[in-house]
Parts: sequence; C-alpha cells; structure tokens
Amino acid sequence: MASHDPRTDAYIAKAAPFAQPILEHLRAVIHEACPEVEEGIKWSMPFFSYRGALLCNMAAFKQHCSFGFWLHQEVTGETREDGMGQFGKLTTLKDLPAKKALVALVRKAAALNEAGVKQKRTATAPQPAPAMPEDFAALPAQRAHGAARKTYDGFPPSAQREYVEWITEAKTDATRQKRLATTLAWLAEGKRRNWKYESC
Repeated sequence: MASHDPRTDAYIAKAAPFAQPILEHLRAVIHEACPEVEEGIKWSMPFFSYRGALLCNMAAFKQHCSFGFWLHQEVTGETREDGMGQFGKLTTLKDLPAKKALVALVRKAAALNEAGVKQKRTATAPQPAPAMPEDFAALPAQRAHGAARKTYDGFPPSAQREYVEWITEAKTDATRQKRLATTLAWLAEGKRRNWKYESC
C-alpha cells in the first residue's frame, strides 16, 4: 500500500494550476518506481524517503516547479542544479524526462538507499563573519538592542550572514528599516533569521 501523506495532497492542491499536473505526475512516477516510498514534508516541501533515507523532493513556486534527487550526483552523474533540482525550472510536463527514464532514475536512487550510500559532502573553508550593517552597529546599547546584539554576537558566521544579507538586500530604505526592526525583535528573542522553518 502506497504511503500518501495528506500534507502532500494539501501542498499540491495549493500549488498554481500549471504546477499541479507536474507534481501529480512526479508523485505517481515515484510511487510506481518505488512502491515502499514514504512521503513527508521537510523544509516546507514534499520529500520522499526510502529505507529511512531521503530519496527525492519536489517543490512548486510561482512560475516553475523543481524536482531533484537527494543523491543527485550519484543518480544523474551531474552536479548541475537549476531551480533547486537537477531538471531545471519545470513549467510543463514536457520539461521532464520521459516516464520510462524517470522511473529508471527513481529506481537507481532507491538502489543507492538500499546500499546505504550517503551524500558526499565537500569540505569548505569557513567563511569569516560578515560586516555588520552600519545602521545596526550604531544602535544604542539599550536593553532590547543589547539582547539582540548579544544573540547576534553568539551566532556562528553563517547565521549572522543570513541576517546581514536580508537587511542589505532590501531595495528601498523603508524595507531596510522594517527588516532592521524585525531583525532586532527576532534577535532579542534569540531567533535565527529562518527560525520559522527550523521545525519543518
């Protein structure tokens, strides 16, 4: 019996009309190729697991969908990823490989999970902490701002960078000020920039 998660049903139902047939097709192919696959939601998108390990995932955005394998390099032999997947930005079913080829790829991914293959991670040199935006650094050391600064200083460089990039990428001063205020509030509560997604 196929494991269909009602959260995946809801995700597909909420997707844009162009995306629904793509997501339904991918879901059907995955279940056909790997009947014991289990569905779930991770990082706010549908994921498929097999033998206790991630197999593949799909996602819908405003203008495209994406699909990719967890062990993408081992499955497809390619390192290319465009739009969070190995098949580029999907806007119609024609953007996907033929069903037979897709089934073969899912089966290959399942075989890798059966063999216990893990995702290869390349060691990268840690990046230094980002420069703090001047308007954030210049805030007075009031109680609320002090708590925010203490949290910020305690974060690793990657977590600091998420906030810095979010603030500095604002296109208008009004947006920047709003993001700065939100940053201060979240930091005062000890939250990382993407805290909403940490429990997914």
